[in-house]
Amino acid sequence: MGFVFSDQMLGTFVPIVVYWLYSGIYILLGSFENYRLHSKEDELEKNVVSKSTVVRGVLLQQTIQAVVAILLFKVTGNDGEVATAPKSWLTIVLQFIVAMLVLDTWQYFIHRYMHQNKFLYKHIHSHHHRLVVPFAFGALYNHPLEGLLLDTIGGALSFLVSGMSSRVSIFFFSFATIKTVDDHCGLWIPGNPFHVFFRNNSAYHDFHHQLYGSKYNFSQPFFVMWDRIFGTYMPYSEKRAGAGSEARVKED
Repeated sequence: MGFVFSDQMLGTFVPIVVYWLYSGIYILLGSFENYRLHSKEDELEKNVVSKSTVVRGVLLQQTIQAVVAILLFKVTGNDGEVATAPKSWLTIVLQFIVAMLVLDTWQYFIHRYMHQNKFLYKHIHSHHHRLVVPFAFGALYNHPLEGLLLDTIGGALSFLVSGMSSRVSIFFFSFATIKTVDDHCGLWIPGNPFHVFFRNNSAYHDFHHQLYGSKYNFSQPFFVMWDRIFGTYMPYSEKRAGAGSEARVKED
């Protein structure tokens, strides 16, 4: 007898598995110096938190996310597609777009306020910026309160507003997870489809993690529209001479 997993269970735990698998790919690619936005020496010197602490912090956040996801599915009664007709591809695409816009809007304004409020930055958001040189599995390294407010509640809102089912959420949150990991990977790999289709990418977010970029590029994880609308968008260049790349202010 085989195991049968509900859509609720898959929607809760598949994105967590995807997070660590996709991060593992970037750990391997990080050994190629030509792909890195910062050298390994920069990573060791500038980051003020150990990788073991990052792993523990991410696992704590994922535990909280899993608990909230299970409760959300129970409260909404969203337990799969058994009693409902399958959604059309157009409906699913529209749900994806709505969810992306909701998540981006929520995260932009919360993220920006956490930078502007000195108390919140010092005691909450600065945890994430201990990674001056981001790396893939540090994407969800946050203070637990920030993880709950920014990512968990933001994800819940995108799920509820878009009206997606738990089955569709498996794919949406897996995609959002991959995109978030990619933004923090610290690598600039030629031909990466996320760099082709999204201006919000690893170089864009790497710039935000630097001291000279902390007042810009708040948008995450998909678009840059709110930064452009509110004047916090900083154009960047991801190329430099020699090995690797580097996110710098784009010169006119």
